Amino acid sequence: MNQQELEKIKKKALEEHIPIIMDETLEVMEKYLVKIRPQKILEIGTAVGYSAMCFTRFLAENGRIDTIEREADRVKEAKDNVKKVGVEDKICIYEGDAVEILPTLKEPYDMVFIDAAKGKYPFFLKEALRLIHSHGIIFADNILYKGYVLSDYNKHKQRTAVRNLREYIKEVSENPNLETEILEVGDGLAVSQVKKKEC
Repeated sequence: MNQQELEKIKKKALEEHIPIIMDETLEVMEKYLVKIRPQKILEIGTAVGYSAMCFTRFLAENGRIDTIEREADRVKEAKDNVKKVGVEDKICIYEGDAVEILPTLKEPYDMVFIDAAKGKYPFFLKEALRLIHSHGIIFADNILYKGYVLSDYNKHKQRTAVRNLREYIKEVSENPNLETEILEVGDGLAVSQVKKKEC
């Protein structure tokens, strides 16, 4: 992996206000990734490919990351970035809406990372639970959404996103097959480890 190129991509994304994973969030996730050494990762929300490229360091041998992005210009940039960093053999980018693509996926994943449209988090969770391996981990970024989710925030503009993020937290916290922690790193990270997979 070309670390220098990765740093340039990160710098450019921050300068252009493209949302990428925060350093402290990545640090927390890395602790789990080192332990599980995932063979297959599913990422919902590619942006410019930064997080997926960071995750490649922790893949098992011949491991792969499938990542989904609906914005065509971001897909193009992500593909260019992945080549620059030299990890194109490890990352497969699906172009399109995750709501349409997720139901077509069949193979199980060791880890799912949710970092896309906030209003769709409950749907993403449903699909993640279907696709996750027994003892796999589901991460959801920006789960506290600028603090709105844990406050009495109810302004119209963000109401749907906040309601759906609250629903996500409720579902992962009450699901008997998940062990969930909500961590106040970055903009909030939900970590849900599968206890056992029901048939």
